[in-house]
Amino acid sequence: MIEVLVPGPYATVQDLGRPGYGHLGVPRSGAADAPSLRLANRLVGNPEGAAGIELTFGGACLRFTSGAWAAVTGAPCPVELRTAGPPGGPGSRARAVGPYAPVWVPAGGELRVGTPPAGLRTYVAVRGGVDTPLVMGSRSTDSLSGLGPPPLRPGTVLPVGPTGALSPITVDAAPPTAPAPEVLRILPGPRDDWFVPGALAALCAGPYQVSQDSNRVGVRLDGARLERARDGELPSEGMVAGALQVPPDGLPIVFLADHPPTGGYPVIAVLVSADLAGAAQLRPGDRVRFRLGPGSEASL
Repeated sequence: MIEVLVPGPYATVQDLGRPGYGHLGVPRSGAADAPSLRLANRLVGNPEGAAGIELTFGGACLRFTSGAWAAVTGAPCPVELRTAGPPGGPGSRARAVGPYAPVWVPAGGELRVGTPPAGLRTYVAVRGGVDTPLVMGSRSTDSLSGLGPPPLRPGTVLPVGPTGALSPITVDAAPPTAPAPEVLRILPGPRDDWFVPGALAALCAGPYQVSQDSNRVGVRLDGARLERARDGELPSEGMVAGALQVPPDGLPIVFLADHPPTGGYPVIAVLVSADLAGAAQLRPGDRVRFRLGPGSEASL
């Protein structure tokens, strides 16, 4: 078991989500920065899709009731391992441990994750995976639909899955992920024709700032307002992660893991899939630019 002593500002259980239910109105959800969760799982010998803990702005303290291997990836944070001293000996001991490497946490040990100086989301994987009940094939917390376990609170106890059938740990360490990007690549459409000529150029011309109102549903941006060429709204249509939806105020929203399956505002562009993880690491106040991906420059 893992006992959550301090969850930080916002912490949830996440795996790789529940795809295939969009026709029922159920978002995919899952880790916002999926490559970081996959890497954390590889470091402790789990299947890449095992459930772990997604921390927002770090600040967590986790107590392990039994010894286990753990790994921390994503937005880099200072990590400390605190263990109890021997009976009759000195008190608890604390030492810094590196992220991006497996670390053995003994029974009763506490893993303390600090605040990242850059980036937003940090992942903690434990060998065996977080073994909360499956809901529609996934253990992910979905902040939009409410499916899955509730956000973590002080006192939450998370079961850990069995480890007997897992392969030995073979990865000693891994390089940190890149910091939150300053440029995100996009492909135009599918509704760029709903905007005035030059709207894509305006989107790519100047920086946008990440709003305080951003969350796992989407990154809200402040900057140049994109002008429409058509009035009215679209009928609801399917949405994908990375879609740049533009509501009537003209300020784009980049959809993340908990985005709704459908929407009625036009989508001017979609992120290149390789840049989704970087978008998930943008934090309020960050500045970001957009650039058309290869082969789409003519759309400007």
